[in-house]
Amino acid sequence: MGYVDKGREPSLILSGLDSFYQKVSILSYPLLRVTAGGFLLAHGVPKLMNGAPALTGFLARIGFTPPLFWAWVLILLETVGALCIVFGLFTRLVAALLFIEFIVIVWVHGPRGFSAGANGWEYPAFWGLVFVAILLRGGGPFSLDRKFGREF
Repeated sequence: MGYVDKGREPSLILSGLDSFYQKVSILSYPLLRVTAGGFLLAHGVPKLMNGAPALTGFLARIGFTPPLFWAWVLILLETVGALCIVFGLFTRLVAALLFIEFIVIVWVHGPRGFSAGANGWEYPAFWGLVFVAILLRGGGPFSLDRKFGREF
């Protein structure tokens, strides 16, 4: 016996909120997409401002060669890619690339254990799964993908 979605929402305890939830529910996914892209952009802009050479030592230490190439990949994903997620442009393609990035980040943080407090893999795994959700959903409402009528 498995879970079966009956296609209807549960009844509300406070039924007076029904019309409010009906009106704002369309905003839930764009809020997730914009937040994820915005938070990622906050990590990408400092990398862009410091320049790719600032990342090369770290990337070389963890085995990424040529490190300057991979530094630019990170910078582009975390700036241009983040903006694409925010605006919902090429959303699935960018989310797939970001998921791959976060798999690598989980791998790098793996030896530190699970805990985010120990700079472990918990936080990057969470963000990787957020990008999987975005990958599965695509641009959604209020996206440029939707406006152009085409997605990957």
